[in-house]
Amino acid sequence: MQENPLALMRNIGIMAHIDAGKTTTTERILYYTGKSHKIGEVDDGEAIMDWMEQEQERGITIQSAATTTYWTRHLDGKSQKYQINIIDTPGHVDFTAEVERSLRVLDGAIAIFDAVRGVEPQTETVWKQARRYGVPCIGYVNKMDRVGADFYFVLNDIAAKLGVPAAAAQIPIGKENGFEGVIDLVTMEELRFTGGEGEQVERRPVSAERQAEAAEWREKLIDALSGVSDAVTEAYLAGGAVPEALLRAEMRKAALSRALLPVFAGASRRNMGVQPAIDAVIDYLPSPAEAVPAPAFHQKKEEDISVPCDPKAAPLGLVFKIQNDREAGGLCYVRMYSGKLTPGMALFNIGKKKRERVNRILRMHSNKSEPMDELSAGDIGVLIGLKLAQTGDTVGSEGFPVLLEKMRFPEPVISVSIEPSTASERDRLKDALGILSREDPTFTMRENEDTGQLIISGMGELHIDVLVTRILKEFRIQARAGNPQVTYRETVSAACEKSFSFSRLFAGKENTAALSLRVEPLARGTGNRYTSAVRAPDVPAEIFEAIERGITSALSSGIALGYPCIDVGVTLTAITYSQITGTPFAFEACASQCFDEAARAAMPVMLEPVMALDISTPKDFVGEVMSLLTQRGGQVESLNSGAVADEIKASAPMAKMFGFMTSLRSASQGRANFTMAFSRFDNKK
Repeated sequence: MQENPLALMRNIGIMAHIDAGKTTTTERILYYTGKSHKIGEVDDGEAIMDWMEQEQERGITIQSAATTTYWTRHLDGKSQKYQINIIDTPGHVDFTAEVERSLRVLDGAIAIFDAVRGVEPQTETVWKQARRYGVPCIGYVNKMDRVGADFYFVLNDIAAKLGVPAAAAQIPIGKENGFEGVIDLVTMEELRFTGGEGEQVERRPVSAERQAEAAEWREKLIDALSGVSDAVTEAYLAGGAVPEALLRAEMRKAALSRALLPVFAGASRRNMGVQPAIDAVIDYLPSPAEAVPAPAFHQKKEEDISVPCDPKAAPLGLVFKIQNDREAGGLCYVRMYSGKLTPGMALFNIGKKKRERVNRILRMHSNKSEPMDELSAGDIGVLIGLKLAQTGDTVGSEGFPVLLEKMRFPEPVISVSIEPSTASERDRLKDALGILSREDPTFTMRENEDTGQLIISGMGELHIDVLVTRILKEFRIQARAGNPQVTYRETVSAACEKSFSFSRLFAGKENTAALSLRVEPLARGTGNRYTSAVRAPDVPAEIFEAIERGITSALSSGIALGYPCIDVGVTLTAITYSQITGTPFAFEACASQCFDEAARAAMPVMLEPVMALDISTPKDFVGEVMSLLTQRGGQVESLNSGAVADEIKASAPMAKMFGFMTSLRSASQGRANFTMAFSRFDNKK
């Protein structure tokens, strides 16, 4: 690996809808690559990657887990060892932030599809996230041994719902109970998986009775590649067989450009089809050197730049996850984009403009670790010792002040009050909430000024339930949570400009400030935006920073009802500054109060979260389910008939969705299910 370590590295994620087999597949990858000596099963609560107690109890992935393993690829008579950094992500929509921050730092991903259900709602969500970050993918149709499995239905479903041509790189031999293995359409071989745990891959020529089917699907693969590759077209028109090496090379190019999705088949639970999928990671997903250079913003030059993956350049990395460890403190998961870090090295938090020191560097394997001598460009590791870092922070050197692209997280939409059982527990509870909010960007906490209650907010009922359980069990705090409440927002519906003067006497010193602000509504989903239209070179930068702090604080405190503001534009239009009495404190307070006056005059309105629903129900119960939706203020947006069930896409106010699962099961005799994700904020009806 010393010749070109970047070319021999892959950073991949496993992504899919809940219960499609992500963790089960990851466990097989770890076993076959020699990282683990026993296959951990999700159903038994023994999966290595689901190490949290709640993950084992609930049988779902809650936190993304990282590990590093090595795989020797045998190809064309040569063997080469590759390093694979894997992140196993959650499938439940409440933990979509875990997927978001993982995809931001990955170079490629395996998208897993259920052979019976095809493309499910959360699969569409993670596919959009992967597309936003330009992450190339390969497809893996899992559970080919299930009753109702249909590989070819899934291929069509991928093309229809994800809008990408799906090219079968393999086809299954049999299905359901008769699933025996796969046919590799590149090498034209039958692959079967033998041994106690399917660790032996037997390759043999395609049998006579399957020759016609294999030839037909190889023709389809060549046809799909011809649409994106001139080289394959020329080779095909020249007559004769298209060489394996050419097919592999052009399929790699098509996958890297996201023009084509190579699709593989297997049944991970029965230890079938996993090893070819690992080979496909090597063959069709990019190394860090081939990945698209990271988009960034150069603070001094004030321009957008791209950061190529270069171990010899200035160090630059992105903190994509924070995890609390009782012994080590905060574990900062970092993807390095350039340069290298070593233990004991001074580091600069570029966004916060603060210096920190790296005490140790670790290579993680789920919740276990081993020390590293250095963390170089393209690699993923954990830094110990960073006290100020948060998810999304860029770390590097002062001489290269570059901010990597920020991650976007959805707004929390559901809140509960949480009260400690005794007054002495209150400080411990606040500390625990602080740790959890640093770990999870979609979890927020605030203190109600009127009642003194602690209010926590999250992405859904399951998200809140998991967080409360962690507080009670992991942090061992005696507390009780109230009933879930909807988290509303405020905004303005008109433009208004106000001026405000501030004057206070503190410790015998006068503090004065005067400024004008214009407040205006922005398009829904834009977010808050602060700009300064004032050019005053004689005013210190710290005064402008204080004004921005005051406005940011006021936006989070709300207008009339105390809910955070969204989609509000604030412009500083005038400022009066005295060198003698003007202080940052005065301008921060002045900005906050001026915003309050302007926002109250700008016709504030209250917004409620509206959720997007994907409901899967048997045809017999479509009428009852749609009626149930209408009763809860929902609007049906589309109805699609499927082979297994009908799919209803709808939207409904979050406030009316509590207990919906119970009602849905009652209306459908327990046969319908749904997923719900935040869609937008809309005027409260």
